[in-house]
Amino acid sequence: MREPDPPSRPSQPVRFHKGRGTGSNAPSRFEVWRREADQDHRAPGADDDEEEIGAARPATTVTGQSARSIIARNDSPDIPFDQSINPYQGCEHGCVYCYARPTHAYLGLSPGLDFETRIFAKTNAAELLRAELRRPGYAPALIALGSNTDPYQPAERRLGITRSVLELLSECRLPVSITTKSALVTRDIDLLAGMAERGLVRVHISVGTLDRELARRMEPRAPTPARRIEAMRELAAAGIPVGVFASPLIPAINDVDLERVLEAAAAAGASDASFVILRLPLEVRDLFVEWLEHHYPLRAAHVMSLVRQMRQGRDYDPDFEQRMRGSGIHARLIEQRFRIAAARCGLAAEHVPMDVSAFRPPPADPAQASLF
Repeated sequence: MREPDPPSRPSQPVRFHKGRGTGSNAPSRFEVWRREADQDHRAPGADDDEEEIGAARPATTVTGQSARSIIARNDSPDIPFDQSINPYQGCEHGCVYCYARPTHAYLGLSPGLDFETRIFAKTNAAELLRAELRRPGYAPALIALGSNTDPYQPAERRLGITRSVLELLSECRLPVSITTKSALVTRDIDLLAGMAERGLVRVHISVGTLDRELARRMEPRAPTPARRIEAMRELAAAGIPVGVFASPLIPAINDVDLERVLEAAAAAGASDASFVILRLPLEVRDLFVEWLEHHYPLRAAHVMSLVRQMRQGRDYDPDFEQRMRGSGIHARLIEQRFRIAAARCGLAAEHVPMDVSAFRPPPADPAQASLF
């Protein structure tokens, strides 16, 4: 068995802020220079409590961005799609465990608080997508919407970028799979219901626990679990295929809720279910350990021990065969529990492939009508 990953601790004190998932803002891993507060030369009379109050509740900024491309492609064998769209970089939901956090480092920003407070909106997403779908060499495929960051995070209510993308996909008859933990998806029921009638959409709502207090700690700005279950009910009632994403499952934290989540989702009209074991790539590992030690100090060592038991003795194993489901006895136990509960609730564990044969490229000008 490989040796566990060595701990990496922040050089500055960690302060957790109300309504935020992380307490630190460690620099991007690509930064050459690092800045640290000199605690030995603080201003006379400086008070820790005053500093903490002044640093509370970091504001969210949303910056419009003209992206250069919009469809991301991957060839990972453990992901059931190869084309995806993420209208936003960063996510205000603030989920401490989010595997997308390290992507903010490519912007020269922190995967910590920056990720959940400095959001970039791809305001030209629909325009870029229209050009991409018109390319003669474009090969139609299922589009995964929100595979990295949530397409229905708070900024979407005002900007409507996700809806503009869905309108174009509907126009072109290209199927889409949506993953979100926001009830804001119900805003687009009018559009999604029409797509569902043509077999062009399925929605997956992420619910890792039914415990409202635990959810508030893990994902502080996401809608409550009860509201997400209600969103499933509304989508299903409108004839839109909806599934539950019971993820991430964190040992000794929320894995005990697995069966209850599946039962609640099935009662709300969900037709399928899936799950992923907690993933801790790159900076996510340290951010999660900070969170764990702050909220569950007596349980932290036990949780990380179980994580390593499912990751070949490491905090994270990026191997395609292991990263989603883990390995070892504890991982197998969770998978068995999932399969038994899903079968009992009548939830399918596999997705039926969506047909792309009806795809038609959009006209060059959105106002240009077809000759026939």
